[in-house]
Amino acid sequence: MVANLSLPRIMRVGRGAADELGDVITGLGLSRPLLVTDAFLVGTGAAERLTATLRKAGPHPRLFSGTVPDPTTDSLASGLEALHDHQADSVIGFGGGSPMDTAKALALLALQGGHMRQYKAPRMNLGPALPVIAVPTTAGSGSEATQITVITDSATDEKMLCMGPAFLPLAAVVDAELTISMPPRLTADTGIDALTHAVEAYVSRKANPLSDTLALTAIQAIGRHLHRAYTDGGDTEAREAMMLAATQAGIAFSNSSVALVHGMSRPIGAHFHIAHGLSNAMLFPAVTAFSAHAAPSRYADCARALGAATTADSDTVAAAKLVDALSGLCHDLAVPTPHDYGIDHDAWSRLTPLMAEQALASGSPANNPVVPTTDEIQDLYNRIYA
Repeated sequence: MVANLSLPRIMRVGRGAADELGDVITGLGLSRPLLVTDAFLVGTGAAERLTATLRKAGPHPRLFSGTVPDPTTDSLASGLEALHDHQADSVIGFGGGSPMDTAKALALLALQGGHMRQYKAPRMNLGPALPVIAVPTTAGSGSEATQITVITDSATDEKMLCMGPAFLPLAAVVDAELTISMPPRLTADTGIDALTHAVEAYVSRKANPLSDTLALTAIQAIGRHLHRAYTDGGDTEAREAMMLAATQAGIAFSNSSVALVHGMSRPIGAHFHIAHGLSNAMLFPAVTAFSAHAAPSRYADCARALGAATTADSDTVAAAKLVDALSGLCHDLAVPTPHDYGIDHDAWSRLTPLMAEQALASGSPANNPVVPTTDEIQDLYNRIYA
């Protein structure tokens, strides 16, 4: 099998890397970036500090802070207006997955127009698009290094997977110092998101040697550092390790694929407005238990990298220990069930058939070691509810 691999052209990784953003922009011959972020980062002053860094290096940025959690097609309209008004030649995604996904969508729509539903999977989007520079502030989505964006269709509540080189950032600036202020809940959700990316990339039917290496390295780092970052947000060593692991996991799944957890997670987020990492966490142990028998050696490798099993364990035993470890991790990090989160049981049951259809339609479940039926997906949704 020939692996088709794509990475950002430029990657600045390390503490203090954000201070070099202006140099990255000018080095690419760009001068009028639209800085896409959210109200939270404006409120903390982080967006203004980054804007000042850009101005000092020469570019003329404009700030757009209208992104929303789990961005929708409606939320893109004001961003497009700001982009055109500024005559932007590039887009900077500054924040978690939502600002970065928004930046990617705006960059494509700026040159191609239309509606995002035209660009959803299975379409492979080759471009054109404005250059995107990604600056993550959470250690989870890996969007700074992926050729994927996820946008919810406001008309249908479908969380659309959009993919292709058009969405791959031209540059990524990865600075762990930007994650120090993350609260425990966000640290947990984004950390489990990164772990899900790494495990699914490794067990995916589209896995390849590059994605395998990065996925296992990320799993090992997350196993050693996620609890530490959750317990002590000021643990800079843990923060830096988690930031690098999230980027590694992002590269891994972008060049392999995600699988059933993500396929089932997107509809939960769309219909019940649960953060992506948290909905992944709700599903992760149950979906792994459902899938592990079909690829025990692959799941066993993940268990050993995570520190949940050793080489003395058989693959079957190690895979089972991975399921136990994920359940324990979700317990330790206070991951709620959908019921505990406050989702009404009748609403959950009513939407389960639609969510199962949307999960399958996304294409991600087809990459799973066990390709599920609609009925099996519905059963998994019912199983995790309480």
